[in-house]
Amino acid sequence: MRVLGVDPGLTRCGVGVVEGVASRPLTMLGVGVVRTPADAELGHRLVAIERGIEEWLDAHRPEFVAVERVFSQHNVRTVMGTAQASAVAMLCASRRGIPVALHTPSEVKAAVTGSGRADKAQVGAMVTRLLRLDAPPKPADAADALALAICHIWRAPALNRLQQAHAQHSVRKVTR
Repeated sequence: MRVLGVDPGLTRCGVGVVEGVASRPLTMLGVGVVRTPADAELGHRLVAIERGIEEWLDAHRPEFVAVERVFSQHNVRTVMGTAQASAVAMLCASRRGIPVALHTPSEVKAAVTGSGRADKAQVGAMVTRLLRLDAPPKPADAADALALAICHIWRAPALNRLQQAHAQHSVRKVTR
């Protein structure tokens, strides 16, 4: 399974591609950040993020895109920018028919470190270890994007089984 992880943000949108399957060693195929100038108009920034995401989709051809689910923060302005960048990533993937999964920060931290309250340094250290890298990816947005991809690879089999069970249950209800 090849997954593009996206840690959305208007100034720095982390992107990372990981390939592998649950319970096997994973491989990082690419990591980086799509940057936009803080003083640029919002529309121009969103277009720049779209172009960056499209380049990553073209270059790596992922089967899934995992995006950090936007959660409530104290700073509404930050939440809005994150949500807008998140929507761009979801749109780019959906336009190509690539399934999109949303994972909360605590889900990602728990999957990668074992604790939903892990800090950025712990996430970076585990990403480095799990992908057998020489050093943690910089900036932290890049490491977070890889963590999202890892989380999705590890959680996808269980999520698929749950979805299949739900679908079978729904079919049984209809046929009774």
